[in-house]
Amino acid sequence: MLRTPGRVAGVVIIVGFAVMGLIGPWIYPHNLPVNANAIYAGPSLAHPLGTDFEGTDVLALLVTGARYVLLSALIAGLVAVVVGTTIGLVAGYLRGLTDLGLSRFTDFALTVPGIPLLVVLSTVYRFTSPYMMGVVLGLTGWGGLARAVRSQALSLRERPYLEAARGLGLPLRHILWRELLPNIAPYVAMNLLLAVIGSIYAETGLFFLGVLPAQVNNWGVMLNLAVFSAGAIGSPQALTYLLAPLVSILLLTLGIVLLLDAVDEIFNPRLRTL
Repeated sequence: MLRTPGRVAGVVIIVGFAVMGLIGPWIYPHNLPVNANAIYAGPSLAHPLGTDFEGTDVLALLVTGARYVLLSALIAGLVAVVVGTTIGLVAGYLRGLTDLGLSRFTDFALTVPGIPLLVVLSTVYRFTSPYMMGVVLGLTGWGGLARAVRSQALSLRERPYLEAARGLGLPLRHILWRELLPNIAPYVAMNLLLAVIGSIYAETGLFFLGVLPAQVNNWGVMLNLAVFSAGAIGSPQALTYLLAPLVSILLLTLGIVLLLDAVDEIFNPRLRTL
């Protein structure tokens, strides 16, 4: 994990944002006193990233928004991976009518446009909870993984060790989770990280477009207010308010991408000799 400087940087970035999301809001809460006389103030000791159009500390908003972004993205990735992997393994291993039914269900899930569906659902459920946002994002993004896992399960199904497991009368859950899953674990782990990246962009993009409630502390809301409401895009003194969430999204994505390289090598030791 720490063999190269790039991977060290990826781990440091991920750990830094995780700490920010976990304990940041307690250390640097967003309900700090608002200074109406310090609107769009530049970085200082009192306000390391300056203030916004209301005099609110930008770093406090950034720290609070990190928890929503990280939590919902992680839940979305886990939901997508668990659902997609389970359906793909069962369909590929059992085949027959089970495979046919689950494959058609997966095809239907792939035809449902995730982002428009979220926009429609946002009119009923305001997604103020990161848990709800994560579950909905995960349930709209598992189809591709399910199809890929199914193809992997089909190719592994006739391997001798699986025939031996069937001959020993091992239960289905053992064959799926103890025999099949370890052989596709690298692919599943990589897709978990990719699903997290996709969820980060999806949720912040929806908040940025204004289709989700602006009352939520989210980096996308900060970008929305900075660009469309607060005029920060044309105000040089408000540069940190505009760039803080944007740079955070890019840094977090970079950290996950660097982590992908390390995870790939962990599951494929032969890459260490290249």
